[in-house]
Amino acid sequence: MQALLVPVGLDLFAVPMELVDEVVAAPLLFSLPISPAAILGLFNLRGEIVPMFDTAALTGLGRLSAWPFAAVVRTSLGPAGLGATDLPEPATLGEQIGPSESLGTAGIYAVGRRLAVLIEVEALLASATIGAHVVARPGHEERG
Repeated sequence: MQALLVPVGLDLFAVPMELVDEVVAAPLLFSLPISPAAILGLFNLRGEIVPMFDTAALTGLGRLSAWPFAAVVRTSLGPAGLGATDLPEPATLGEQIGPSESLGTAGIYAVGRRLAVLIEVEALLASATIGAHVVARPGHEERG
């Protein structure tokens, strides 16, 4: 499986390549004072507003202190950025080494001599317990 490896500190998370739009360097974030802790803010990507998620918080690794890169992924509610502590890189996942017990993940895979945890993007972002209005595209808001 082709994937994008997203570094978060010493850990590597793999996102299936078919869900990746691009990698953005140093996204300029605008804060959302009342947002859940897993949302770092919003950034403008060529006119589209994209929520930036704290990948460490989503995966139970604490909080990111810096996010020099964002992996922009496609979700059912529009694009979302996953904060990365170093430049994400494409890779081919080897065999599955074992299961992952973290919410929003689908297993641990070999990548050469390293290990990466495969992310289930929709499940991981749903675990942030955010309202659909944060990641919905204009005109696609939920109506109640």
